[in-house]
Amino acid sequence: MTVFAENAAPPDAPARARAVVDLDALRANVRALRERASGAQLMAVVKSDAYGHGAVPCARAALDAGATWLGTATPQEALALRAAGLPGRIMCWLWTPGGPWREAIEADLDVSVSGMWALEEVVAAARAVSRTARVQLKADTGLGRNGCQPGEDWAALVDAALRAQAEGLVRITGLWSHFACADEPGHPSITAQLTLFRAMLAEAEARGVTPEVRHIANSPATLTLPETHFDLVRTGIAVYGLSPSPEIGTPADFGLRPVMTLTASVALVKQVPGGHGVSYGHHYTTPGATTLGLVPVGYADGIPRHASGTGPVLVGGKWRTVAGRIAMDQFVVDLGGDEPPPGAEAVLFGPGDRGEPTAEDWAQAAGTIAYEIVTRIGTRVPRIHVHADGSGA
Repeated sequence: MTVFAENAAPPDAPARARAVVDLDALRANVRALRERASGAQLMAVVKSDAYGHGAVPCARAALDAGATWLGTATPQEALALRAAGLPGRIMCWLWTPGGPWREAIEADLDVSVSGMWALEEVVAAARAVSRTARVQLKADTGLGRNGCQPGEDWAALVDAALRAQAEGLVRITGLWSHFACADEPGHPSITAQLTLFRAMLAEAEARGVTPEVRHIANSPATLTLPETHFDLVRTGIAVYGLSPSPEIGTPADFGLRPVMTLTASVALVKQVPGGHGVSYGHHYTTPGATTLGLVPVGYADGIPRHASGTGPVLVGGKWRTVAGRIAMDQFVVDLGGDEPPPGAEAVLFGPGDRGEPTAEDWAQAAGTIAYEIVTRIGTRVPRIHVHADGSGA
């Protein structure tokens, strides 16, 4: 079964651009990750519209493949999943004062608490709606972002949460943290964070917390650090078939397959003489008579401008490189005299099976990470979800 995005052309018709999302590949990735984290439950993180892949269909596919939790950053993302009928456990962790606590409690979300202000707000909301809030306490073990500091702050937060639990206002369902450098093999912070996490777990449990799940492992830790798996692993980028870092291995090394293929239709092919300037600033000038192809996507579609002059594209079975600046809506490739017809497919990235570039290739070209490449693909590019029913057809 194929699900078409609104206003999208069918798969056999030329389109300005499309991102084909292979849900069978996503299911296979989830199964591979579950096998690697055997003994722990798996959370599929679908924040930021499933890293640009489409949150609702990706969440459904992940649950089909055995994920037992879904994770989002914002409560609004989690509430949208509930509104779409997604069942089971959904956790959200990025809160600001006044956040939609009541709605989250009524939707049976697991909410993360990193400080006393958040606990006070969720307790007040639970009292207002006469329901028990599911709360997970986050420890800052060294990342230095969200999370409660060890020592007196942690002790006070744990004790306050236990008092609220005794009143029936909250249920402490989890204790968790997040790695800073799990994608850098051998980094000393990994051991330091894991040691501190164990100590903060022990302190909370000694005070009376009996969590359902304890978790710290993200995608790189799930793939390479089995000692970090505890009761639950949180897998984000790996679900979508991308490696968290080239340093720890390629997707194929972990039995993963990239889920998204981004293509566009060549809009124009023309012959130009040598010395012809190309795109803004004339940062590229043709070295001799050649043909230029116009690819109708640009930084408004999420194609990184930093990849100007370096971004790879497969056109007519050959790798081409962005010639000159990437503009808001389009860029140019030097076809070296080849003349594919207008409407010919330009493959920006995919799994690499057909010799096409991958998201990691674009990340290297832009000096960034593959996470950013897929997540930034904009809303002008329709997502075409294939194999929605798991048929593999």
